[in-house]
Amino acid sequence: MRIKSFAKINLGLEVLRKREDNYHDIRTLFQSIDLYDLLKVEKTSQGDLFLDGSDNTISWGEDNLIFKAASLLKERFGVPWGARISVDKRIPAGKGLGGGSSNAAMTLYALNELWGIRLDNRNLMDLGRELGADIPYFLEGGLCLGVERGDLIIPLNDVRPFLCLLVLPEFSILTSSIYQRVDLSLTSSDKASKIIKFLGSRDFSLLENELEETVFSLYPQIKEIKSILQNVGSELSLVSGTGAAVFGLFFEKERAMKGLKKLKRNYSSLLVEPISRECYWNSIKSGV
Repeated sequence: MRIKSFAKINLGLEVLRKREDNYHDIRTLFQSIDLYDLLKVEKTSQGDLFLDGSDNTISWGEDNLIFKAASLLKERFGVPWGARISVDKRIPAGKGLGGGSSNAAMTLYALNELWGIRLDNRNLMDLGRELGADIPYFLEGGLCLGVERGDLIIPLNDVRPFLCLLVLPEFSILTSSIYQRVDLSLTSSDKASKIIKFLGSRDFSLLENELEETVFSLYPQIKEIKSILQNVGSELSLVSGTGAAVFGLFFEKERAMKGLKKLKRNYSSLLVEPISRECYWNSIKSGV
């Protein structure tokens, strides 16, 4: 089985409060984009799990979320078979694009099919939630509101089509390093939610990522990228999640191409598009 594992961007992110379990309650808008890894998943008669991938900077051992997802499914349901999983890695790690979480979600989905466990997506989401807060989203796809840790997923109607200019700095950012430093006095617990306002108006100018100031304080070059995207006419420019990727949204192709040309001089950059939930699942199931 070959299966696409899509990336995401966060169209908005609000931090509400710190939880007793040391995570944070957030409110975020997830959007699938047409950048993906390609997973090859094979059922084996022996019970062992094998994992490898094309990116040598990533650990492909037992600490990888793919391995953890396969192990959890196997142990929870007493599966006697094993699996061999290979990853053609195209989503860069540590950029806030959810590649690892997406890989884990698609591993759960694929092995659920191959091993004949027959869980529905809601049950797969519950399993994914045990491994990481972003994983349940990738078992829904499209445009979604994420609340609590970002792991309670509410599907939304698609936004209007746009082009997304994605800028990828060379360095990576560890998610926990940003949340550990976030200033809760700057967050949304006592403020009106701009995401909720956006859902009523679909006005992109309302949206923000409340983690950005923390990211900028540690990585000022990311703020410079955002400024360039704003200067070339993006409708919205934000850090995705905790970064390091920064994106600009454009409704006009000419402006997007102009921005791409300018940013490619100094940064790895590419144009991607959002994908609807229907397209997301059509693409995934075509591999199955």
